[in-house]
Amino acid sequence: MNRLYHMPLSPFCRKVRLVMAEKRIEVELVEERYWERDADFMRRNPAGKVPVLRMDGRTMAESQAICEFLDEVYPDPKLLPGGPVERCEARRLVCWFDDKFHHEVTSKLLYERVNKKVTKSGYPDSRNVKAGAAAIKFHLDYMGWLLDQRRWLAGDVMTLADFAAAAHLSCLDYISDVDWNRNAAVKDWYAKIKSRPAFRNILADQVPGFPPPRHYANLDF
Repeated sequence: MNRLYHMPLSPFCRKVRLVMAEKRIEVELVEERYWERDADFMRRNPAGKVPVLRMDGRTMAESQAICEFLDEVYPDPKLLPGGPVERCEARRLVCWFDDKFHHEVTSKLLYERVNKKVTKSGYPDSRNVKAGAAAIKFHLDYMGWLLDQRRWLAGDVMTLADFAAAAHLSCLDYISDVDWNRNAAVKDWYAKIKSRPAFRNILADQVPGFPPPRHYANLDF
C-alpha cells in the first residue's frame, strides 16, 4: 500500500493528496508530527518536512517532485500540459503559490494562527497576521485577473497550478481567512474545483482544537 506522511493543514501535503485522488491512486495517510524530528521520519526525509511518499519501495520527498513524478507515471488525467509553453505557465503558477503566496500569506496566517499552537512554538505575531491579511487581497485580485482571461488558472484546462492554489486556499478557508466575496471569478473557480471528487477527503479533515467553519465543506458556499 502506498503511504503518505502528511499533516492535514499542510498545503504541500494537500497538493499531493489532490493529485493522487484525481488520478485515483490509493494511499494510506499517516499523520506525521514532523516538528518532533522523530529518528525514523528523519531517515525518510533528512530535510524534516512533509509530505513524504512511500511508493513501490521508493521514498520520495518535496511536493512538486512528487506531483511531477505521479503525473509522469500515472498520466490519466494529465495535470501538466503537453506543450512546453503551457507547461512553463503551469509550473510558474505552482511556484507562485508554493513560494510567493506561501511566504506572503500562508505562513503569515495559517502558520501563525494554527501551526504555532499545534507545535507549541509560541503565540501568533499580530504583525505577521496583519501582513498576511493585507497580502491575500492582492493574490485574490491577481487570480481574478487570470480567470477573467482563462477557464482555469494556467489556461483552458485544469492543471497542477489549480491544485496548488486550491491546496493553499483550502487551508486558509479552514480558518476563515479567505474573503470569497472579493472576486466572483475566484469564488466560482474554487466552487468548481471544490466540487470535484478529489476534494472529498480534504474537506473531511479535522484538526483538534480548530473546528472548521460552517461553510467549509458546503459546496454551495
